[in-house]
Amino acid sequence: MNYLIVINPVSGDVDKSEFVSEAKDLLERNGHRAEVFKTTGKRDQVELEKKISELSPDRIIAGGGDGTILLCALAVIDENIPIGIVPLGSANGMAAELKINSEPIEALKEIMMSSRWIDIDILKVNEKHYSIHIGDVGTNAEIVHKFEKGKERGMVSYAKFFIEELRNSKPFKVAITTENNRIEENVIMLAICNGRTYGTGIPINVQGKPNDGVFELVIIKEVNFNALIKAGLSKIDERFFGDEAIEVFSAEKAEIKLGMKKNLQLDGEVIGEVSDLKIEIIPSAIKLVVNKE
Repeated sequence: MNYLIVINPVSGDVDKSEFVSEAKDLLERNGHRAEVFKTTGKRDQVELEKKISELSPDRIIAGGGDGTILLCALAVIDENIPIGIVPLGSANGMAAELKINSEPIEALKEIMMSSRWIDIDILKVNEKHYSIHIGDVGTNAEIVHKFEKGKERGMVSYAKFFIEELRNSKPFKVAITTENNRIEENVIMLAICNGRTYGTGIPINVQGKPNDGVFELVIIKEVNFNALIKAGLSKIDERFFGDEAIEVFSAEKAEIKLGMKKNLQLDGEVIGEVSDLKIEIIPSAIKLVVNKE
């Protein structure tokens, strides 16, 4: 079997050279062919598509976070090539969603042994952007934006930005139109979800699945800031939103108008400021390898 290992060298602020060496050795010892593609941040999708065309791999290994998975997904969306996830990012939301082994080599071993995969939906946003897991505008997008611009990495730094942004959050107006609902609210955050939990472990959407043919819009009107601080980042859960502070709507398509321009982030990547959003789901767009059990 031919494997293409796609590695994001900078995700998670971790040196991945040891993993790459071990992974190639493991695959080749088991009779597989292994090639490596490293992202650079420039023309990654074009170059990856070219590499896939040259190699015709049987499986692709996405070694990084949600952004790396999305890159691989868009490169094979018309190719029907299964993707296996090795969590090597700062936040590995989709890996957590699918209960992928958190140890990279063990995750690779499970991909090698598995003959099972599931079809996963992808979200298309404003005709040209995509998300495989979770995006948002408002509080979290601003946190990601500041975190991206800063020099510090890791969960401690993320927590610092998280607390600072929550403290300064101000509501903004959203007007949402779906096939079933029309909503106008003042919110501090609007999440666009094809999954349930951020890679940091923060649950945002208790009812969605990445392969159910719909996405969820989660509007958060306020957060119990004091409770969050007392509990600590690792213990954040839905209790801190309150029953009346959060609403969830499922949809296949949605149009959203924001009362002011806000940063949009999709799968950990800041897209930029937007005032309007048009979202639709592409059902069963790609195949993700899951554990054989």
